[in-house]
Amino acid sequence: MGIVATATVNTLEAPWSGEVQSGKHQLITDKPESFGGGDLGLAPYDLLCASLISCTMITLRMYAAHKQIQLGEFRVEADFCANREGAEWVERRLHFQTPLDAELEQKILSICEKTPVTKTLLRSVDIKTTLV
Repeated sequence: MGIVATATVNTLEAPWSGEVQSGKHQLITDKPESFGGGDLGLAPYDLLCASLISCTMITLRMYAAHKQIQLGEFRVEADFCANREGAEWVERRLHFQTPLDAELEQKILSICEKTPVTKTLLRSVDIKTTLV
């Protein structure tokens, strides 16, 4: 397998802000005002959470379509957390409008642990940086 995703960020005039482009899509990234930014867009850890919950939603919908299960409307939320000891973790929550039976709840929790972005975050990833 080769490149799975690609993105570029170009600096903008405002401190800490940039324009992210991926394919034909674009968005602004920035830091919150409390960190000296202008809060013009998603901060890096917001993007990380967005990646995880987007992948979770897509994976669950694909599973439901494959198994012909009606999940109804649902919402996925995530918080990136850290403590003073240096531990970091993500808390992910799923909210379904349609009640699920216990067996389906367990299956959904199992699937969530197997989404591609979840698996990437749970293992170490090499990052190779070069100057060009």
